Amino acid sequence: MAIGTYEAYKERLLKMKPNVYLNGKKVDRSNGKQGAERDLADWIIGGTYVMKQCYDTANDPRYADVCIAESNIPGMEGQKINRCTNIHHTQEDLLKKQLMTRLICHRVGGCMQRCMGTDAMNALYSVTFDCDAACGTEYHQRLLKYIAYCQQNDLICNCAQTDVKGSRNPKYKRAHMQPDPDQFVHVVETDVDGIGLDGQPTRGIIVRGAKICNSCAPYVDEIIVNPTKFMSQDDADYAVAFALPADWDGIKIMALPGQHHKRTHLEAPYAKIGDVESLTVFDDVFVPYERVFMCGRDNEGVCRYAGYLALMFAHYHRHSYTGCKTAVSEVIASQAALVAEVNDIAKESHVRSKLCDIIQTAELVFAAGEAAAHHGIQFPSGQWVPDEILTNAGRRLAGHKIYDEYEIMADLTGGIAASLPMEENFFMEEDNVGALCNKYIIRNPAFSAEDTHRVMRMMENRLCDAFDGAQAVAGVHGGGSPLMEEITLMSRYDLEELKKIAKYLAGLPGYDECPRYERSTKTATPRAMLARFDASVAAAKK
Repeated sequence: MAIGTYEAYKERLLKMKPNVYLNGKKVDRSNGKQGAERDLADWIIGGTYVMKQCYDTANDPRYADVCIAESNIPGMEGQKINRCTNIHHTQEDLLKKQLMTRLICHRVGGCMQRCMGTDAMNALYSVTFDCDAACGTEYHQRLLKYIAYCQQNDLICNCAQTDVKGSRNPKYKRAHMQPDPDQFVHVVETDVDGIGLDGQPTRGIIVRGAKICNSCAPYVDEIIVNPTKFMSQDDADYAVAFALPADWDGIKIMALPGQHHKRTHLEAPYAKIGDVESLTVFDDVFVPYERVFMCGRDNEGVCRYAGYLALMFAHYHRHSYTGCKTAVSEVIASQAALVAEVNDIAKESHVRSKLCDIIQTAELVFAAGEAAAHHGIQFPSGQWVPDEILTNAGRRLAGHKIYDEYEIMADLTGGIAASLPMEENFFMEEDNVGALCNKYIIRNPAFSAEDTHRVMRMMENRLCDAFDGAQAVAGVHGGGSPLMEEITLMSRYDLEELKKIAKYLAGLPGYDECPRYERSTKTATPRAMLARFDASVAAAKK
């Protein structure tokens, strides 16, 4: 199949076993009906609508240039695949991923959601390659088979990385120090008998724990699990990575759906989107060895690759953000510009200045992603990895500006976004209520009452409902806390070298000539952090 369809994806969801916990009940992904009336459940429709755009764009010839790639995975070489399942081997791959992300985010008015699986597979690709080379493990070959399987069937994956972490007390800073060992996902037992994905007996491991902030879990095909931080040898049980079907035995998904207010009259693309956040619990789950891509118990050298994998996923995901959050800023700019026109204030200089602020952010964030692709490096695995400083700079700028952009939208919309009469009132004939609502909503005579109403409903969704409130928080914290971006930038940027310019300008002794400074093109990467981690471990042992 290689390039899948929404219909095939929906059928896979409808066949999944019930393992989602919602409103105090265990549910499946369906509406509970049979025959021709059987469909996806209402609470999942908003998220699957977003995924539908990922499939529809890949099947639309107009978007083939950015949404379709050629596989470089053994067994799939040269086959046309959905770029969401592609492994980046060139600068062009990174640039087109960025363009694809931007395109789909425009179509849904927000996050494309499928980027997590793309970034998780790409992170695992180089890390398993390096781990195998150093430790003699066979994770990379397992991963290649898994990626080929995902590409052939155009499966949707997400990434479960953030552990619940338990106590934040410094004395429990390492995973193995927690009073409750299950606060980080860990291996309970290895080399145990179980049933594989083909239904046949096989060997594998047992894992236990939970991941939080696990977006899309109820409506993905596969959940990819990565470590959340660097692990010492004492944390060997916690250095584990694997992938399983989302309805695999022992996986329990505590769902928190989010979507816009339901509409009865004014259907619109923006009103259809949603997502589901999840606490995903692994309750003594059997993982066949073919799906294990890292296990600290396998080899003493494996543990050091846990943090490398965590950083690599964050790195790729932040680069995806330079496409995603560019699109979000552009969507916000489009909405702010339209509502300004509806309010008949579009030509005011302060309005144009506010719109310029949003456009500036969008362009700079996208430029950072483009530059990161151009200044990236090729790893021994053959994979192309974007520049880390530029990637984090772009992501940090987007996160810092998101609330400024919401403030601009609120300012240009006005209080009506929070006080608009109920939708049904606009269509009510009794006491002439509908006509009165339509009469008094008009601001700019160039816009009809219905068009004005539609725009204001969109702004109500954007500014006042629970779903977009959560999306605003995600705009800041998605892909990792802003603090992590600051740590990354400050640990990679050579301030000591840069300060030599100031020392020259201040006339300090020994600085008679202004030094030539250009940031090294030999950029720091998560791979380089592996060496730093090794050095810190060695120093701690002395």
